[in-house]
Amino acid sequence: MNLEIIKAIKGLLDIPQKIVIIPHKNPDGDAIGSTLGLWHFLKGKGQDATIIVPNDFPKFLKWMPGSEQIVNFERDSSVAKSLINKASVIFTLDFNHLGRIGQLQPLLENSSATFVMIDHHQEPDDYAKIMYSDVSMSSTCEMVFNVIEGLDELESITPELAISLYTGIMTDTGSFKYSSTTSRTHLVVAKLIERGAKNTEAHNKVYDTNTPSRLHLLGCALKNMVILEEYHTAFITLSQDELDTYEYKKGDTEGFVNYGLTLEGIVFAVIFIENREEGIVKISFRSEGDFSVNEFARAHFNGGGHTNAAGGRSDVSIEETISLFKSLLPQYKDDLNA
Repeated sequence: MNLEIIKAIKGLLDIPQKIVIIPHKNPDGDAIGSTLGLWHFLKGKGQDATIIVPNDFPKFLKWMPGSEQIVNFERDSSVAKSLINKASVIFTLDFNHLGRIGQLQPLLENSSATFVMIDHHQEPDDYAKIMYSDVSMSSTCEMVFNVIEGLDELESITPELAISLYTGIMTDTGSFKYSSTTSRTHLVVAKLIERGAKNTEAHNKVYDTNTPSRLHLLGCALKNMVILEEYHTAFITLSQDELDTYEYKKGDTEGFVNYGLTLEGIVFAVIFIENREEGIVKISFRSEGDFSVNEFARAHFNGGGHTNAAGGRSDVSIEETISLFKSLLPQYKDDLNA
């Protein structure tokens, strides 16, 4: 990574700081793993650091060491506001636009702290003084490892830090199957295992703690799958009523969208999830090959992300959203058939 970025981060950490670490709204494994990994590192260096999440995160990530210390803005807004107001340094991890942090956005926009961005998504904003942005990285967790390595602090990696970064890399690479997984990723993972990350434990606690209701919800999702062979596309819908029927909990639909890509000949998979409380339809996009779901999401559904994995949303009904989506496919037919 860039030597200037390392020098700048080192300069910040050479003196005591009040540090806040923030991931995006609805944090996933990479967001929680990277923030916890950085938090363990900073605490080990004697820094006053706190993680603040915009809202709650899935139960299957709450076993991670230090997760009980995370401040949830929705639950403890006064504590979070005080910490942000006092912060001298704010690390933003796994997002690159302040619009991704919900109600925290105005607080950060009014902060006089020094901002450090560590992120691997496309088209970053320029709100941070120090920007480590690299779309070629498998995960933000791999980038946090690179920072620690650049600071010549690999010996500071504890088992708690190692398992945090390992979990984030594992989840954001689809258990190391996505094309973003490189030889370097595997070298990083090997070093984390050497430093105490228990890989089998991480996999079991993330993927093998299903509830009956989640598996029933998955069955409902798969039953709802629509295959559009002409466009090499498959999409899944889940209405609010269906989520309620199967007692949906945050994180229960994680990974559902990927089932479409397991079908032979499918290169574009989508899931539409109704959220009646927020008045939106949440959308996840996945693809194989060169079809950019990042560009598709940005162009049509107020979203973005990576070439092969992105998110978006719609402010109209789920029926209208699906109609719009289907109406867009003809203009992408050549790309989807390439």
